[in-house]
Amino acid sequence: MNLAVIKISGKSLNEFISSQIGVKLIKDLRKKYSSIILIHGGGNLITEWSEKLGIKSSFYEGQRITDSKGMEVTAAVQDGLINSKLTSYLQSNSIQSIGLNGIDMGLFKAEYLNKKLGFVGNPLPNQSYQWLEQLLENKVVPVFSSVSSDTNGNLMNVNADLFAGAIAKLLKAETILFISDLDGVMLNGKFQSSLSIENINEGLSTGEINGGMIPKMNTCLDLLAKGVNNIWIGNNFSEINNSESNLGTWIIG
Repeated sequence: MNLAVIKISGKSLNEFISSQIGVKLIKDLRKKYSSIILIHGGGNLITEWSEKLGIKSSFYEGQRITDSKGMEVTAAVQDGLINSKLTSYLQSNSIQSIGLNGIDMGLFKAEYLNKKLGFVGNPLPNQSYQWLEQLLENKVVPVFSSVSSDTNGNLMNVNADLFAGAIAKLLKAETILFISDLDGVMLNGKFQSSLSIENINEGLSTGEINGGMIPKMNTCLDLLAKGVNNIWIGNNFSEINNSESNLGTWIIG
């Protein structure tokens, strides 16, 4: 299976679905890849809805601190509003798709990351995933919210970058694309066209790579270690297939 995993940040969702940009991206990728999986974040919209409900948004090492009330908002926004919008957008453009999350068919169980974060976890493969492979073989595009659950059935907030990495490793994806509102990864005061493992570790140690970029870069390091070597980060969709472009950042081993 020749698989591309696309992770869309919450800040890029409106651009993705407000025109034919998202459809064009998927159709272009289908010329090269037999299967595509779409994974979405929702951070800015979760923050917006949390504020409306009087829930303060706090973060620790790039991850949202999530108590039980915050988890309810996260699940409602990601699983309900965002996932439905994305799936509806693809269907309306004749791209067969299905909305899913990490709980469905027991795909993942989330392992708690840190007590400071609350209901926030790392997704671990739990059961058979042949059902997901069958969807891909039938040219269906799974659209995943990263919401998962722990072994006791509690809803868990899983960072969408970590979730995308877990999917890519599980299905041995050839390529993973992180689409965000940024032009790439900034290091030494400018956006870099490519980053090595050494560059990433340097940026993490100096603190220049910070905030939400921390889990993304840790995911990239893990992906490289697991043999996923085609990784791109950026916001210019038209440049994704152009490894010679200076737009976006390619992560290299």
